[in-house]
Amino acid sequence: MPVIQVHKISYQFNNGDVLFENISCTLSARRVGLVGRNGIGKSYFADMLSQKRTPTSGSVVTSASVACYSQLPSQLLESSISIAEFLGYQERLHAIERIEKGDCDPKWFEIVGENWQLKQALNNELGALGLPPNPNFSCKSLSGGQLARLQLWKLFQSDVELLILDEPSNHLDQLAKQWLIEQMNQFQGHLVLVSHDRQLLRQMEQIWELSQMGLTQYGGNFDVYEEQKQRERSALERQLDAVRGEQHRLEVQAQKNREKAQQRESQGNKIRKSGSQSKLILDGMKNSAENSVSNRHKNENSRRTKLEQKERALSERYEHVKQQRLYLEQGASGRGNVINMVAAVLPFGMGTPFNLALEAGSKLHLSGGNGSGKSTLLKVLSGEMGLKSGELHVNRAVCYLDQHFGLLSLERSLLGNMTHHCEGMLESDARTLLAGIGFRTDSVFRLASELSGGEKMKLAMLIVSHQPQSPILLLDEPDNHLDLDSKQMLADALKRYQGAFILVSHDEDFVRESGVERTFTLTT
Repeated sequence: MPVIQVHKISYQFNNGDVLFENISCTLSARRVGLVGRNGIGKSYFADMLSQKRTPTSGSVVTSASVACYSQLPSQLLESSISIAEFLGYQERLHAIERIEKGDCDPKWFEIVGENWQLKQALNNELGALGLPPNPNFSCKSLSGGQLARLQLWKLFQSDVELLILDEPSNHLDQLAKQWLIEQMNQFQGHLVLVSHDRQLLRQMEQIWELSQMGLTQYGGNFDVYEEQKQRERSALERQLDAVRGEQHRLEVQAQKNREKAQQRESQGNKIRKSGSQSKLILDGMKNSAENSVSNRHKNENSRRTKLEQKERALSERYEHVKQQRLYLEQGASGRGNVINMVAAVLPFGMGTPFNLALEAGSKLHLSGGNGSGKSTLLKVLSGEMGLKSGELHVNRAVCYLDQHFGLLSLERSLLGNMTHHCEGMLESDARTLLAGIGFRTDSVFRLASELSGGEKMKLAMLIVSHQPQSPILLLDEPDNHLDLDSKQMLADALKRYQGAFILVSHDEDFVRESGVERTFTLTT
């Protein structure tokens, strides 16, 4: 029996906008990855699978116990509870502590039961997870990555039959991500993973893609899904080429037919003027020719309409599967070092001195675990922070772009952001650039605060790559929260970019596809 049965569900917002409609599916596979572009409704759909949210119409039947992980900020950040309280061990730990202090009340022994090694075992486990080995540590004091791992560990330790994980790797470094993969593989129940992380999606048995066309199910992991998508793109391209070829041939033949009809009409008029044939015969020939032309026009128009309808349908499908492109200003390469750091010690993170040099036009991947100081180093290079000790020489302007695209002015429109942040840019040039990423006519007046993560990324990358100084780009996890299409679009743009950049990312596929030439690793 399927773990989940979904029957013709739809979801409509209060303002009448429809997110998706008439979706049916069943969940039987143990590992399913849910993918789709930003804003398509993956989190809403996942909430309906877990019955946390009710569809506007249709039904969801679940035959398993369910637990969920959300990408939304944890409520633990607003609470004062400890790690032990969150995990449900506070009472037993308190009982052990009372007994250790000499309190022999039987109730403490009853609470402890057989769990005499709980305190030490928990400390060991927390340390192995990269968390403070202190059960009384406040949850709100944990980093984003630590908090994510704590929540995930609790879920994997539960006895639920179905886990629904929404973007679980957003705040995890590479080691933590590997830990997550091991936990997923060891989990005995069913799992639905909402993610843009290809490393995680390769662990899945099926990929479900949510799009404006509905829900499409693909057998196999992410690599198999990618192959199927490429075949689908290629097939649609061939079909579009064939239809457009037919349209061209139809118009060529129609033009030839018009020219022949005009020639016959001209010859008939000459014969009529010469009087060499009777008017009755000529009128009959004229009527026959006019009927033939009329029928031919009807057939041509019918074929033209059918081909136009087919071309529109294929084009609409192709828009949902084609790979997009982001065009950046080329940037300046030049020669020599643009950054030199000698015996540098960061104010936070890695505490040992290091040397780092970046040549003009080079592409550097900055790696390291959570807390090693990657973001700190970028902020030092941008001038937001200073070194604890050592020397720093930056010989070119820098532009810092964080994962939340903080350089954008949220109260400004797309057009306003371009003209404000790109000194000397004409409005006509800004409109041309915005049209290249899909914003035309009045859509350029949309506020930045209304944009999706992928749309903000495209706008921010246009801004940073069109600075008059051709700055060094400092990119702090710009791929975080981006859908697969936007990630691949950004990676392709960075690979073609001629200027220098330093990239922080935990996505190995994204790093490789961005064309980085070397990696510098910070240690804790």
